[in-house]
Amino acid sequence: MQKKKTEIITARMTPADKKVIHQRAKAAGMTVTDYLTTCALGKEIVRVDGLDDLLSELKAQGRNLNQLTTLANMGRITVLRGDDLIGAYTRLCDAVSAVIREVR
Repeated sequence: MQKKKTEIITARMTPADKKVIHQRAKAAGMTVTDYLTTCALGKEIVRVDGLDDLLSELKAQGRNLNQLTTLANMGRITVLRGDDLIGAYTRLCDAVSAVIREVR
């Protein structure tokens, strides 16, 4: 359950500081509010470069598997080159594992 944000904090800063905060929030993939709250509360911010590409590949593989499963259930395909599919998923799992190790 997400907490409702009802309080406002006003801060004065130089235009240069404001620009840097906006850039850092964007680089972290966060809103300025979330970025400042996370920084102020001492929570660690971890930005993983290349994660978007990895997630895109994961989604694509999931769609492919879904389509193949549908065709198999319809009886339209009977032979599947499973080695290629297993190899792709193995590489994807290795990439996800590498990201997890780096974040920890």
